[in-house]
Amino acid sequence: MISRRKYVNSHRYFSSLPWISPLQYQKQPTSRKPDPPPPFDSLQEVPRKPRFISHETAIHMIKMEKNPQKALDIFNMASEQRGFNHNHSTYSTILHKLALYKKFNAVDAILHQMTFETCKFHEGLFLNLMTHFSKSSLHEKTLQMFYAIKPFVREKPSPKALSTCLNLLIESGHIDLAQKLLSDSRTKLGLQPNTCIFNILLKYHCKCGDLDSAFEVMKKMKMLKHSLPNQITYCTLMGGLSNGGRLSEAIELFEEMVSKGIFPDALTYNVLIKGFCQGGKADKAKHIMGFMRKNGCIPNIFNYSALMNGFCKDGRFEEAKEIFDEMRRCGLEADAICYTTLIGSLCRVGRVDEAIAMLKEMKEKGCKADVVTFNVIIGGLCGERRFEEAMEMLERLPYDGVYLNKASYRIVMNYLCREGEMKRAMSLLGLMLERGYVPHFATSNELLIGLCESGRAVAATEALYQLTDKGFKPEFDSWVRLKSEVSVDGDRQLRQDGLQIQGKASSSLIG
Repeated sequence: MISRRKYVNSHRYFSSLPWISPLQYQKQPTSRKPDPPPPFDSLQEVPRKPRFISHETAIHMIKMEKNPQKALDIFNMASEQRGFNHNHSTYSTILHKLALYKKFNAVDAILHQMTFETCKFHEGLFLNLMTHFSKSSLHEKTLQMFYAIKPFVREKPSPKALSTCLNLLIESGHIDLAQKLLSDSRTKLGLQPNTCIFNILLKYHCKCGDLDSAFEVMKKMKMLKHSLPNQITYCTLMGGLSNGGRLSEAIELFEEMVSKGIFPDALTYNVLIKGFCQGGKADKAKHIMGFMRKNGCIPNIFNYSALMNGFCKDGRFEEAKEIFDEMRRCGLEADAICYTTLIGSLCRVGRVDEAIAMLKEMKEKGCKADVVTFNVIIGGLCGERRFEEAMEMLERLPYDGVYLNKASYRIVMNYLCREGEMKRAMSLLGLMLERGYVPHFATSNELLIGLCESGRAVAATEALYQLTDKGFKPEFDSWVRLKSEVSVDGDRQLRQDGLQIQGKASSSLIG
């Protein structure tokens, strides 16, 4: 029990505290309303420490930036940070960005800056620049990038660098620079040509039709143990022989390749298939495909397409269709090239309705026809004088999401002028000009002459006016013919509306 003294003392202690009702115990005691926060303008900003840009961040920012000047600003901003030094990756990224946008003066400045760096550079940076310079026809600079590898990388260029530079120079037709490269790489750098280098040279000679020089290259390859001919070597040389009609020699080379233990793939067989098809020997090409299967090499879509093209070229559509059906039975999906090959063959023999049916089949199979396919159909319709259907396709297809090119319209215009369909030709001219296409120069002159010969002098004047507005300069004979064929009514129209045309055409002739 609590003693009386303790109770009295505790009672005295609690009685000295203010009494709080149990109902009010949870309520907060009322106090003075707090002062409102100071206005925003009176707040002092605490300076924030700028974020440090790492190499990875700088690379990401440069890659994402579409403006080359801003990308260069990011590169320079990163370099101004204390303790930051650019490395191979950041230099490679900014150089690629600048070269991509053809800012080659800035590229030269960056390369000069790299001469003061101590970081390790890799030759891939210079291979990338070689490609950019070659695309921009700066072939001297392409060669300079090869020579820059040794001082920057502190190692002599690899065979890959030599083959890359050589191929770019040869593809661009700068044989003099290619010869200098080979000479310098051998005498000054001690680089011996490998199989890849020889294949580039062999490809060049085959492309030029100089097969004797190509065989000389192959002869040198066989003499050197580190550059023996490979599958690419034989395939390239067989292609050169096939294109030159030397099919029996191509077969002999094929047999030599197999005897060396180099087994052909589908691409190698395709060289022979295409060669025989181009030579009008589709049956022998078919035998090669049979031999291909027997030796365990499964034909691909390119092999079938080449064989189909050979039969179509010989006008043997039914056999080409059999190859097409066989290809699909083997599980290969026909592409636009295969369909276009068959469609073109049908159009050439006047079976346009079957070609259109095959076009619908393409759509049902989910194979999207390209502009080449549609141009073949349009040409087939014009060949059958079905001009109304051809013009209807030109009018409708762009609204169906099909991209047509200038050839699509010119095909129809050429046929209309040739067949004297001047009224339709004038209608097509309006559609062409409305969509930004101008008839070919010769066709435009033919159109003017055709309108005059059909007694449509006013229409010829109108056509001339529209064409000269697009920069067309008529031939002198066309202009003279137009003036001489103008009728009385046409002459009156020419005086009223065509004075500007005469002045424009005359100035065009003078210009």
